[in-house]
Amino acid sequence: MTPSSLRFDPYAGRPDTLGARVTGDGVNFAIFSEEAEKVELCLFDDEGQEELARLEMPQQEGGIWFGHLPGAQEGLAYGYRVHGRFAPEEGLRFNPNKLLLDPYAMAMRGYLKWDDALFGYPIGGSDLKQDTRDSAPFMPKAIVVDTQFDWDQDQVLHRPWSETVIYEAHVKGLTMRHPGVVQADRGTFRALASPQIIDHLLTLGVTTIELLPIHAIVQDRHLVENGLSNYWGYNSIGFFAPNRSYLAGEDVREVRAAVKRFHEAGIEVILDVVYNHTAEGNELGPTLSFKGIDNRSYYLLSPENKRHGFDTTGTGNTLNVAHPMVLRLVMDSLRYWVEAVHVDGFRFDLASTLGREPAGFEREGAFFNAIRQDPVLSGVKLIAEPWDIGEGGYQVGGFPWPFREWNDKFRDDTRAFWRRDPGLLPKISQRLMGSPVQFDHTHRPATSSINFLAAHDGFTLWDTLSYNHKHNEANGEGNRDGHDHNLSDNMGVEGPSDDPEINAARLRRARAMLGSLLVSHGVPMILAGDEMGQSQNGNNNAYCQDNETTWIDWEGARTDLRDSFSAMVAFRQDWRYHLAPPAFAPNAATPVSDWWHASGRQMEDGDWQEAGQCCVGSRHRLAGYPELLIVANAGDACEFTLPGDGWHHILDTTRDDPRCDEAVDGVQSLPWQSLHAFCREGEAASDEGDA
Repeated sequence: MTPSSLRFDPYAGRPDTLGARVTGDGVNFAIFSEEAEKVELCLFDDEGQEELARLEMPQQEGGIWFGHLPGAQEGLAYGYRVHGRFAPEEGLRFNPNKLLLDPYAMAMRGYLKWDDALFGYPIGGSDLKQDTRDSAPFMPKAIVVDTQFDWDQDQVLHRPWSETVIYEAHVKGLTMRHPGVVQADRGTFRALASPQIIDHLLTLGVTTIELLPIHAIVQDRHLVENGLSNYWGYNSIGFFAPNRSYLAGEDVREVRAAVKRFHEAGIEVILDVVYNHTAEGNELGPTLSFKGIDNRSYYLLSPENKRHGFDTTGTGNTLNVAHPMVLRLVMDSLRYWVEAVHVDGFRFDLASTLGREPAGFEREGAFFNAIRQDPVLSGVKLIAEPWDIGEGGYQVGGFPWPFREWNDKFRDDTRAFWRRDPGLLPKISQRLMGSPVQFDHTHRPATSSINFLAAHDGFTLWDTLSYNHKHNEANGEGNRDGHDHNLSDNMGVEGPSDDPEINAARLRRARAMLGSLLVSHGVPMILAGDEMGQSQNGNNNAYCQDNETTWIDWEGARTDLRDSFSAMVAFRQDWRYHLAPPAFAPNAATPVSDWWHASGRQMEDGDWQEAGQCCVGSRHRLAGYPELLIVANAGDACEFTLPGDGWHHILDTTRDDPRCDEAVDGVQSLPWQSLHAFCREGEAASDEGDA
């Protein structure tokens, strides 16, 4: 049957499942709009260009417009036109001249082409006036997808947090320059799941890949017009469909196939998801989906003037997850990615926004409660980016279990400590112990902190050692964008250096910083490329750089740093050293820890503020396991007196291969900028003194 010959069966539709769902003899369509007066389903030709039919949705219950279309099949291209009042002062922006994407679309055909017709008002005029031009020629179209896939025995992996090492990566950036990846596949999920990429991750020892947003996005108009693009992808327009540019073809099964290959290798897949805002911007942004379907339901609007959005994200709009049907949209999306795509968890962008209730951020809010009671979602990995730009938005440590949280305090204090900033011993001790001040409450585990040195937003690790200042000139904003709180140190030269001493110093500090990441309690996360000394030429806001600035330089990799990192990951994952205890409070599975001064005695109150002190030891003792002593020396070469006899030196970040096994006793000479681990066998003592 052709799209133009399809007609709704007025009695067979179902409102219980939203989106376009393939049935035995057709497709059931359902979309939520509480305030619409009429909804039309628009069907297009195979190329998604010519509109062949407009069919009025035959039924509506509870704000859900639905109908069953016999004869419709997978691959059918469609969109919606929604009729209702155009009253911007009241927050209503219905405009049937604008073709709208289905919020539940699982795939899209074509790309958005910027044109003034995409806006609900005449560009250059008032947003209070309705624009009547048809936007369909410039819109991508939703396509019907069958969710069936041959998973064999594949399941979500459920790897324990105590074993987890996260690798934050970008589908395109990780694969575009890899010489061993088929050129035609680079930048796609096929390339991501290639043996070359998976083998690299296995060699490193990482257990979990966390992908920057893969949901369908819109390229910002101002970036396109300036020859740039939204590389990071924090500009979602669909929460079920993958970004079309990450597919080698059009078949979304590529994503499932990639997840299956990662699982076969024992590697989890986590998605960075953006449910706090969409690509439609504020009242002056385009009308692409939610705004035209039901603006007052899908978005938070200003309580003073509903013409304007209530923006806590800095993007112009905030998704209204407090609305039950918007919350359902988010929950349905999350469950889809777990149940239909088998992803292992999520990192929530600007997660404080998801917890905003009328009185402000609420850790017991509707979104978090919905997640915690959900039998599917409560069992996968959940990570919060614990801030947004709204009042009270910084909430590190404020999220409920089972969420883990990105901990920027770890990043900042660890950078400052190894930069030799004064007075950092108290702070670095907190970070090494999993940041208990932030997370040791309400029965939260010691794996609550996601520790990181660098992430996609900011300097790479190598750039923190190579630049004192940001260099974002290529972004086209006069180097005004991006923050200045880099806590970096170029070690004598701004940018790349030919001086072997400077390069050796940078390598030594990089190893020490990675070592501190991997011996700290909590869950370590590394930015893709940091294990190889990746540089972005000092750009700390490379969101619009879809080019060699951000693509991993595999041929320029610092293999000595990569091999050191791999060895330190193996050290962390050695079960004998209990580097990721499950709980803060001492119990049968949690070591007793204390702190040691370089002179060989336990730290006293005054020692923590000792001028110039850059060296400290942390001892961990657990019955039945080797006693472990971690010593971090951010300063010059010094001597450290070990507490008692019988120690073995097992980790030294100044070496090409940091793992070692040398019997040592007494006073140890510690090189400058180095991290060490010592152990001794025997049952750990329970008293406060020497074992």
